[in-house]
Amino acid sequence: MPLSMLDPKTALIVVDLQKGIVGQSVAHPIGEIVARARALADAFRERGLPVVLVNVAGGAPGRTEQPRQTGSLAEGWADLIPELNRQPDDIVVTKRTWGAFASTDLEAQLKARGVTQVAIAGVATATGVESTARQAYEQGFNVTLAVDAMTDRRAEAHDYSVTQVFPRLGETGTTKRIIDLLSAMVFGAAR
Repeated sequence: MPLSMLDPKTALIVVDLQKGIVGQSVAHPIGEIVARARALADAFRERGLPVVLVNVAGGAPGRTEQPRQTGSLAEGWADLIPELNRQPDDIVVTKRTWGAFASTDLEAQLKARGVTQVAIAGVATATGVESTARQAYEQGFNVTLAVDAMTDRRAEAHDYSVTQVFPRLGETGTTKRIIDLLSAMVFGAAR
């Protein structure tokens, strides 16, 4: 469903734009994804709306026939990339599952701020972004997906999530459309 509106209390969630992931091979140029995520973060911050920066620092145990992750990640692997311009008021969530809501306090933090909608960007479209969108939907948030501010390792996985899954979870739109809607809103009451 195309993006039609944003709630006055919308938060941006940027998924897994961290040093250990942005260097991996992806379907769309990562520099463009990072630039769009940064533009969204700047626009949300300018309006006093919450920005959530999510990183992953491990994984869920997984299936029994697959070896469990042991040991630690390389130094700096989970560090958020500096291009996101992390600010003191940003909410930072470290996850160990695909989605940002499972086993974290993200839902409580957003609801404490009166957030009713989330806009989501980041990597990977079919795992971290999609899982976060599904969990947000299940927690009762209105969901918006910035489809030009996300990518995946495989173009087919990205395209499937964007065309088949996301329309069932919420509205989809471009970075420009989201920023245009933010610009059109009156934010005196939204803060």
